[in-house]
Amino acid sequence: MNRPWAAFTDHISLAVRLTPNGGRDAIYGIEVDAEGKSHLKARVAAVPEKGKANKALIALMAKSLAVAKSSVSIASGDTSRKKILRIDGDPEDLIRKLSALLES
Repeated sequence: MNRPWAAFTDHISLAVRLTPNGGRDAIYGIEVDAEGKSHLKARVAAVPEKGKANKALIALMAKSLAVAKSSVSIASGDTSRKKILRIDGDPEDLIRKLSALLES
């Protein structure tokens, strides 16, 4: 299966499809778009205005992966549902945590 992340020496990049105003904060699997690209599906309760949904996504990813919020940043897609996150840390450790999240 296509994975929505890529590993680098000191971080991973993670493709996310965000649903703002989704009632609760949750990560709920992987989807493949029409172009065949994988995205981690996430939803947040926050509304998509003034960066609130982006902040909620960063907080959700940081909590889910047990990293500091400062380790998670939006590399691209600030105003789009599809975003690329940069998550700083040990790539093997981050991928292991992501895989465990998706299996639960």
